[in-house]
Amino acid sequence: MKALTCVGWHSLLLLYCIVNPNTLFMPFRPAILLLFGLGLCCALWGRSAEGGVLIDEISISGNKRTKAAVIRREMLIQEGDTIPLGELSARISRCEEVIMNTGLFNRAKITYKEWEGSTNRVHLLVTVEEGWYIFPVPIFELADRNFNVWWVDQGRALDRTNYGLHFAHINVSGHRDKLKSTIKYGYTRKYSLFYERPYLNRSKTLGAWVDAGYWANREVNYATREGKQVFFRKEDGFLYRHFSGSLGLAYRPDIFGTHRLELEYRDTRVGAEVTEELNPDYLLEGRSRLRSFRLAYQYVYENRDAAAYPWSGNFAFAAAVKDGLGVFGQRSGLTVYGGYGHYFPMGQRWSFGAEARAKYSVIRSPQPYRENRALGFGNYTLHGWEYYIVDGLDLGLLKTALRFRFWSFDFNFGKLMPMQALRSMPVRLQLALNNDLAFVNSPHNRADNPFSNRLLWGGGLGLEAVFYYDKVVRIEYSLNDLLEKGLFLHFSMNI
Repeated sequence: MKALTCVGWHSLLLLYCIVNPNTLFMPFRPAILLLFGLGLCCALWGRSAEGGVLIDEISISGNKRTKAAVIRREMLIQEGDTIPLGELSARISRCEEVIMNTGLFNRAKITYKEWEGSTNRVHLLVTVEEGWYIFPVPIFELADRNFNVWWVDQGRALDRTNYGLHFAHINVSGHRDKLKSTIKYGYTRKYSLFYERPYLNRSKTLGAWVDAGYWANREVNYATREGKQVFFRKEDGFLYRHFSGSLGLAYRPDIFGTHRLELEYRDTRVGAEVTEELNPDYLLEGRSRLRSFRLAYQYVYENRDAAAYPWSGNFAFAAAVKDGLGVFGQRSGLTVYGGYGHYFPMGQRWSFGAEARAKYSVIRSPQPYRENRALGFGNYTLHGWEYYIVDGLDLGLLKTALRFRFWSFDFNFGKLMPMQALRSMPVRLQLALNNDLAFVNSPHNRADNPFSNRLLWGGGLGLEAVFYYDKVVRIEYSLNDLLEKGLFLHFSMNI
């Protein structure tokens, strides 16, 4: 606007000089013409800078199975957008990260195919290298919560392992839809089937999924003592059976935010030996069968460079879970969850990350033992406390890590790997300094739950290896506030 105003008064002055040749400004006519020319150039430059670069066209190559519309849906840049020149490079880099976060590609690169300098029109080319979408993975896994519990507490017992087949197709029709099934034997017998279609409507904001599974065990974790799981085993039949089936709907109005609503039916049966003799609170009130409906809502904001193992960006989530909708009258629970994480890159090699998570039980009455989990499962873990679990209605958790990436390279298997999409394996090696705090509130505390209602600390050093962007192996030397220390091994395959 300043440039245009400048041109406006220069134009009036020039017009006045031309109309009135005898004006006092006549001796300064050359200077006035020069000023007018400079003002015009200034205006044109200002208009160009303000207008930025017009994304005239976006082409996509390398997508053999994935539909081009799926890739366009995950981009922060669309055809017809006008982007300030100074922001274009950063916006393109972020687009590449978002495309990689779909889990469909080994690489994604956006380049300038054409750039028309006179009009600042740009033709972008998105080049992707598709990953391997079909995973018929043989299963051999530990039944325990982590490797150290199996190795130390359970004495490396092979009867506490599972074997079978896990099949996953993460891009069935090219629309990023997932089909997963599992057949598992050993410690746990499991049959499950899952299908998700993330794009149902033309604007690709609505998705849905269906899930069903059956589990059976001869051994049950029926209690917690001194922070350790206590088990009971029955050799001549299954002691625990569980069936669940669910339907879900997802609404994703933008790139980063997703709302999810799920209705689930759950049916759990356990042997009378457990509910009558060992722990009447296992399913509450000494019952051996518990049926209930669960309604769960979740909102997730995902803005990390790599969701599986982030280096920069942030995420947030909030959830509410209602157990028991009054149909069977056997269960009533309402739990809310929340969390936030932020990751701060410091140059190319350093990054600091902090995550906070919380759980709060709105309904304060005692819950079934199996549903009273707080610390020690899933994402709710503490460095140095791998051998322990803590039960409770409420939980607060803060985890921080300072990471140093000392080696990053691509390992090429060559002809040893028959699948072209997996021949080149990106590898990142990094060191981590971990520092965690947690507090578990258990208003119905018992003497066999000694680590609730007090502050817990854990931390240590770790060596981390990240393969294919989302497969992680961690070797960590950790310490807790009990002054217990040890070497811990963790895996995360994200299949």
